[in-house]
Amino acid sequence: MHNLSRRRVLSLGAALGLVSATSTTHAWAWSPTGSVAGTGTGTDPEYVWDDEVDQLVASLIDNGKVPAVNTAMASWVNNNDPLPSGLPADLTAYLQKVNKLPSWADPAKLARAADFNRRKDTYLFLLYGLGSGIMSTVIPREARSVYWSAGGANMQDRAAKTFTFGYDLAQLKGLEPTGQFVVTANKTRVVHAAVRHLLPQSPHWTAVTDERIPISNADILVTFHSLGTFVRRKLLDWKVPFSAQDQDAFLHSWQVALHLLGVRDEYIPKSWADAEAQSGQVLTPILAPTTEGIELAEDLLGLTAQVDLGVTRGFLNEFVRYVLSDEIGDWLGLKRDYASAALIRTAWPAFILFREGLTPVAPGAFYVFDQFVRALAMLFLNKGTSGTTTPIVIPTGNRAGS
Repeated sequence: MHNLSRRRVLSLGAALGLVSATSTTHAWAWSPTGSVAGTGTGTDPEYVWDDEVDQLVASLIDNGKVPAVNTAMASWVNNNDPLPSGLPADLTAYLQKVNKLPSWADPAKLARAADFNRRKDTYLFLLYGLGSGIMSTVIPREARSVYWSAGGANMQDRAAKTFTFGYDLAQLKGLEPTGQFVVTANKTRVVHAAVRHLLPQSPHWTAVTDERIPISNADILVTFHSLGTFVRRKLLDWKVPFSAQDQDAFLHSWQVALHLLGVRDEYIPKSWADAEAQSGQVLTPILAPTTEGIELAEDLLGLTAQVDLGVTRGFLNEFVRYVLSDEIGDWLGLKRDYASAALIRTAWPAFILFREGLTPVAPGAFYVFDQFVRALAMLFLNKGTSGTTTPIVIPTGNRAGS
């Protein structure tokens, strides 16, 4: 049985491009020598949360102060905005400490990463939206936490907020004073603290989870690998031009993002080799279907009915299968459309070649793919209305009825 499980992990890892998937154990075995800190305690990040802000936000919720805090934070958008005046003193003191880039952030790398994101946004929209977004539904802890939290009941709103997080990070000046990502990350960090306080109060969540408290440092690392590590490998697999300098810059932007989300530096990979080694331990072995995840995936894919993507649902199902694997498609019950599958397998590589100027011949399906990706991006950009105004608010409860 162990060998069968190991083969499943290896085949799924290969399908996702996560070629370092070599382990089926959940025990933490990644060395901090591979981190941006270069050293560390070796403590399993599964038992590391965000203690200071967790205590602050739990107090805000228990004392009924969240609505006033949300009102005060609504005008706090750009990185160079002053902290809102209406916040409790202890929250203000905390944000003053964390509302800045780490000392090791490299402005030149961050600028290059933003330029790369701009140049490759076509693929990034698709991979973050259909790849990482749907992969999150087969990460059991993430799927269950999302489903039973307040955001799980409105997946369009949650998708818009999640996409805004990546959109802010990808902006040309997202990490500069006039950008928004530092604020977005800190608001997200506060929301995570709220969820850590609220979800353990849900009998529905506690009945299905194997965690005492959600969103540990380990959980955030898993999410990173379903985003940054996965996207980088798929771009290479698709032979999208991706220089070593661009890859390094892309990683650096995610290193900074992880730091801003409260992940300890001893867990943040310093290189892509270290990232893939970590991903092989913490992401690929845990992928599996859940009742909650299957429903969330259907909600996400069903959102496309509200926006004309210029394609059928069968085409969408097959693109998910193409990006993630037939195994994951089967887990999620995505109905087959073999004509669309054949078109995607042959025309998508040709689409990339033409987009990258590597061939003068546009594939016959060029317009279909181009409109599909653009419409998909707009779908996640706050219902097609804005990529920069999705509000991030602190929840005061879990999913209605849970």
